Amino acid sequence: MTEQEMIHCQDPARQMERAVAIMHRLRQPGGCPWDAEQTHDSIISSLIEECYECIDAIRERDWAHLREELGDVLLQVIFHAEMAQENPEAAFGINEVARELADKLVRRHPHVFGTAEVENAEGVVSQWDAIKRKEHAIEDKPYLERCGKGLPALLQAYKITKKVAKVGFDWPDHAGVVDKSREETDEVAETLDLPDDDPHVAEELGDLLFVVVNLCRRRKVDPELALFNANRKFERRFNAVEAALKEQGIPLASATVEQMEAAWQAVKKAERA
Repeated sequence: MTEQEMIHCQDPARQMERAVAIMHRLRQPGGCPWDAEQTHDSIISSLIEECYECIDAIRERDWAHLREELGDVLLQVIFHAEMAQENPEAAFGINEVARELADKLVRRHPHVFGTAEVENAEGVVSQWDAIKRKEHAIEDKPYLERCGKGLPALLQAYKITKKVAKVGFDWPDHAGVVDKSREETDEVAETLDLPDDDPHVAEELGDLLFVVVNLCRRRKVDPELALFNANRKFERRFNAVEAALKEQGIPLASATVEQMEAAWQAVKKAERA
């Protein structure tokens, strides 16, 4: 099959191959000027954006949108693989990416593809971590080496606390974390008279956030999802406040704090009724 035929191929079993061929054509002379001038660095933000849009589709349970967003994430993978294939120093393409993934999945599931035995999902995770550390030759390196590297800070904190808990560095119960959060809140309060640019302000707020993430982990709550839902709840309630004020003939920009607070409490009461 020629490149042109592959680009227009409708065989369901060859659509991945088709997508790779299209990207290859876009990067070639006579292709797309914008695609051709992109680099790994120039599309980093696109990769991040597409991942978050995919997450949003999952949370919304919008399956048609999820299919589209998964395609956009896949586009980023194909794009980076194509650029790597063009680079003599990298010299790998999408096939090498897929093979690396497949080999890793087999290696790290010896209880499925080998003779290892595990009792439950926790055993699978422990086995995965042990194999990963051996593969990366980091047995003698710091335990938190590369833990959560590249993740947003909230998720990195969750991963760090989860990992140290595996070796027993944790509170004995939930109450201990709550007590620690009160301690950190008191320390934040002690910074209220400091100027905003004093480093202790950010430090103490960071400590408080870290403890809250710890509590999320212990209660088996995804902190990112919890904050996402809190954002959505606030947005929903504030939109209702704005609508309520509008019904009273009060523009949002002209409303007093007291008027907004009264509307807010009314919205909360209506939600809980």
